[in-house]
Amino acid sequence: MTRAFFLIAIATLFVLTGCKKDDETTTQTLNLNVSGLEDLGPDYAYEGWLIVNGTPVSAGIFNVDANGNLSETAFELDTEDIENATTYVLTIEPSPDNDPSPSSVHILAGDFSGDDASLTVDHGAAIGTDFTAATGSYILATPTDGGSDTNENSGVWWLDPAQGPGPGLNLPTLPDGWVYEGWAVIDGTPVTTGTFKTASGADDAATFSGSAGGPAYPGEDFLTNAPAGLTFPTDLSGAPIVISVEPQPDNSPAPFTLKPLVGTAPNPAADHTLYDMNNNATATNPTGTVTR
Repeated sequence: MTRAFFLIAIATLFVLTGCKKDDETTTQTLNLNVSGLEDLGPDYAYEGWLIVNGTPVSAGIFNVDANGNLSETAFELDTEDIENATTYVLTIEPSPDNDPSPSSVHILAGDFSGDDASLTVDHGAAIGTDFTAATGSYILATPTDGGSDTNENSGVWWLDPAQGPGPGLNLPTLPDGWVYEGWAVIDGTPVTTGTFKTASGADDAATFSGSAGGPAYPGEDFLTNAPAGLTFPTDLSGAPIVISVEPQPDNSPAPFTLKPLVGTAPNPAADHTLYDMNNNATATNPTGTVTR
C-alpha cells in the first residue's frame, strides 16, 4: 500500500466514524416507582416532567389500573436532559392532550439527590402540603328544610355551633388545579356535598338542599333530587363522612384518592352535635421515587 493511499484510507475512516457518532442519539432510562395513584379513566393520564434549567421536559405518559399498577415504569429519555434535571414533577393531563406544557394539576414532585428523587405531595412543585395537620368537625342538621325539625339527621355541615357558628374545618390552602370536596356515603354510595376552596364560606353546590338558605359553610341537606337508588330524606347515623382533595377539572364523580379527613357518624347520631373527624392523610397520600 502506498503512503498516499494509506493516508486517504485513514482519513476516510475518521470521517465515517465521526459522522456515525454525530448521528447517534444518546438515551438513558428513567425508572419510576410510585404507589397510591388511582385509575384516572379514559379521559386523563399521568405525565412526568423533568425540570431542566428551569424548563419542564416531558418524561413520559402512563396510566394506572384499578389495582394501582403503572402501565409503564421505565422511560427512555435524552441523557443530557436526565443528567441535568434538578426536579421531577408528576401531573394529571387530559388524554389526548394537545398542550405540550404541564397542566396546573401537580400531584407529586421531588428534587434529585444524586440519582434519586423522593416524590411527595407536599413538595412545593406538587400540592405543597401533606395534609397531616388538617382537622375537621361537623354537625348533622337540615337548615334548608324551611323550619322543619323532622329530618335533622339528613344533612351534614362542617361548622361549629359554639363559635357563633364558626368553621368546622382547618385545612391548608390549595394551589391552582385542586379543590376540596365533601361527601356523605349513603347506603354505600358516595354523595357529594359540593366543592370548596375555603372552610369559611359556602361550597359551590346545593343540589339536594331544601328551599331555605343554608349557612355560609361547606355542607348539604339531603332532602330532594336523590340519586338513583337512594331515597331522601335519609338518616346519616352510621354513615361515613369524608373530605377529599380533588383535581380540577375532575376526572371522576367519585372521591379522588386523596382523603385527608374521614369520620363515621355515630349510630344513633344526635343532630346539632359536633362530631370530630380523623386525619387520614398518611394512609391516602401517594408516594414514590424516581431513579436516573
